[in-house]
Amino acid sequence: MAGLRAALSRSFTALSAGAALWLAAPLPGIAADPVRLELVLAVDCSSSVNQQEFILQMEGIAAAFEDPAVLAALEQAGSQGIAVSLLQWSSASAQTQAIAWTHVVGPGGALAFADKVRRVGRRVPGGATALGNAIDAAVLWTQSNAFQGERVVVDVSGDGRSNEGGSPAFARAAANRAGVTINGLAILNEEPRLARYYLAGVVGGPGAFLLTADDFDDFAVAMRRKLYFEIVGPPIAEAPPATAPGTQATLANGG
Repeated sequence: MAGLRAALSRSFTALSAGAALWLAAPLPGIAADPVRLELVLAVDCSSSVNQQEFILQMEGIAAAFEDPAVLAALEQAGSQGIAVSLLQWSSASAQTQAIAWTHVVGPGGALAFADKVRRVGRRVPGGATALGNAIDAAVLWTQSNAFQGERVVVDVSGDGRSNEGGSPAFARAAANRAGVTINGLAILNEEPRLARYYLAGVVGGPGAFLLTADDFDDFAVAMRRKLYFEIVGPPIAEAPPATAPGTQATLANGG
């Protein structure tokens, strides 16, 4: 009986995911809006992230969209702009699109999105760390929106290794086959070697890169640099200097 319940649960989960994709997909015959970048900001809300650390993440993302260098990069993106959504995630069954796909054009659009980020609450109260499932959910949302990006990026931030759900490396491989790049922001306060783990099994795809922050207080600095790189392209050109010694960028294998 337990096996039957598990099988039914898996079937229900698969059907629910399929229904969500069908409901979110653009209607046939309606052209997607071209944008320079489709970006999912996938934010760790597992139990290792307390409420104060969650607030620091949200404030860091909001501040990044207000940064002068980021605003200048968005101006260069022109009228196409970028499309952004915010995913909160923790365990294998906990991924929530906290902010729906938003078309951000120019400084005005960026400031409005920053306001949305500051007002969004924590939709995922805690749980395990299922990086692979978070990547899968983020990629699904990139395939079911009303935008067509020149580049498609999932920006995963977190402070720990995956301890539940599917393999992040398998999810990364599937994302890369679909043309989605996975960038990372590893927060090192609990796991000093997390950057190595992210490079080996999370980050990948064309132009992929990893940024690190020593702790959640450094998150805002890393996020500003990361968002700039994601709008203008991977960090092979000059970028705004880091203002915290614990923040650094590492290029991943673009394979």
